[in-house]
Amino acid sequence: MLKTYAIDYTIRPQHNHIVTTHFTDDPVEVENLLMHLLVSRAHIGEIRRHGAPLVGHQYDRMLKIAAERIASAMLLESLALDPSAVKDRFGLAI
Repeated sequence: MLKTYAIDYTIRPQHNHIVTTHFTDDPVEVENLLMHLLVSRAHIGEIRRHGAPLVGHQYDRMLKIAAERIASAMLLESLALDPSAVKDRFGLAI
């Protein structure tokens, strides 16, 4: 059965050209994987939902959510803030 999401990525793209694809049905797992890929500076190729590539706003929105979660976690840890303070001061949700 076809999984809901598929993400194509390359780890260490400056040394490696092998594209790996991760399949999942869980949207939270997609966000967590995108967060990990952003932090590790992997090349994120295509994100597909139900076999169709996400383009434009949909693609950008998935990456924006992952980037905001990374920023929120960094602010929580670095500034010793609670989640409500991060939301009030920076407009980022956890």
